[in-house]
Amino acid sequence: MTDLVTGPHQTDTPEPALDAGSGDTDAPAYEWAREEPAPKKRHLGLWIGIPGGALAAVSVVASLVLIAPGTAVAGVPVGGLTVGAAADALQARLASTTLDIETSAGTVTVTGSDLGASVDARALAETAFAAHPMWNVTQWNSAPIDADVTIDAVVAEESLRTAAGDAYVDPVDATVAFDPESASYVATPAVTGEGLDLETVRVALEDAFSSGTGTGALDASITPVEASVTTAEAEGAVATLNGILDRVGFYVGEERTVPVDRAVAASWLTVVDSDGQVALSVDAAAIQATVDTLPSLVDRAPVDATVVTNSSGEVLQELIAGAAGRTLGDTSGVADAFAAQLAAGNAVYQLPITEAEFATTTLHRYADVNLSTQRATFYENGQVVQSWAISSGTDATPTPTGNFTVFAHVRTQNMGCGPTSSYCTENVPWVTYFAPDIAFHGAYWHNNFGQQMSHGCLNMPVDQAKWAYEFLATGSEVSVHY
Repeated sequence: MTDLVTGPHQTDTPEPALDAGSGDTDAPAYEWAREEPAPKKRHLGLWIGIPGGALAAVSVVASLVLIAPGTAVAGVPVGGLTVGAAADALQARLASTTLDIETSAGTVTVTGSDLGASVDARALAETAFAAHPMWNVTQWNSAPIDADVTIDAVVAEESLRTAAGDAYVDPVDATVAFDPESASYVATPAVTGEGLDLETVRVALEDAFSSGTGTGALDASITPVEASVTTAEAEGAVATLNGILDRVGFYVGEERTVPVDRAVAASWLTVVDSDGQVALSVDAAAIQATVDTLPSLVDRAPVDATVVTNSSGEVLQELIAGAAGRTLGDTSGVADAFAAQLAAGNAVYQLPITEAEFATTTLHRYADVNLSTQRATFYENGQVVQSWAISSGTDATPTPTGNFTVFAHVRTQNMGCGPTSSYCTENVPWVTYFAPDIAFHGAYWHNNFGQQMSHGCLNMPVDQAKWAYEFLATGSEVSVHY
């Protein structure tokens, strides 16, 4: 008998097992094979649908952060890039952009990196994304965005000099120096050099960068290269320095109490180039040598004044000028302070002093002329100083009486000598006028003093007339009486 098998041959409905209690006890017992469980349903649609949705979500997110396809900044494609990646691409392209420059020495090639070139890559990338985001399909393949390229002048100059040295002639700085012969500072003019025009190079690099090819060419444009220290700057420094030498010194108020020799002052100063500007360096230690001598030059006792006055006390003449006494104060910081002033262009140093007032002696001087006795007497503060015989006017030409004041002093003059005058006396000395056409004066032509002899003036011996001339000030009183 063929064995029964389980599996695909079984029927969907099992038949009942043979009755074990049948009469045929020797017959073998049989049972049906177990039914296989029905296969599970496959949910392929569910598992396939989940990855597809995720991809769609990623695409949506990407469209929110990427720049639209076909977008270019200065010839550099940035479509499909993030802002950061676009910025990196712009800077990398600029750094590798090459420029062939035709010079007198041949063609030289430099890169954007050599020239220290830069763009505001981040801002350009952000502008590109803001104007052309990927999600906005209307902005795909839009017009390119321009970029402004800058170069580092110092880096570019160094690179171009290295590459095209023959195209450069170095400028010569103007100089400033002290001339001992004239005791003044003088300037030596600057000499202008030559070099490649950096702006022309920058524009050519910008064009090469924006072209999309990353290369460009330029015929070298030579431009003047100014010296770091120009002639105008040197001449300005000379004017300042000579102004310092004109005024340098130690002052008490407006008085330059201790002038400083121009050559000595120049030895304190060193002219230096500070970042292309003329500046001063001042040696405080050298100034100290002069500061050490100040006490002996500044300290002094008061000088009392002596003045001539009239009876009202009005000062008519200063015979001795008064001067306050002074004592120099602490000088421990003077050298450093003066050095700082000089470096700033201030050559007037005000000394620290203590003053002592001076006294004033007043001398009331006047003259009394007695025509009866033919005598002139000179007083000072009520005391007789001198008294001499004089010769006054004759009865025909009398000397006027009254109270007068001196109004003029004439060292020598001719008297009379006019076309209508009845006399002429030349070279009359020491004339002191106190009334119209009336004066004390010397008379060298006679020796008859004490007698009326003149045309109205008061004749005196020449030496006495000189004394009166010097004794009486303009404004001194003269009393003439009998």
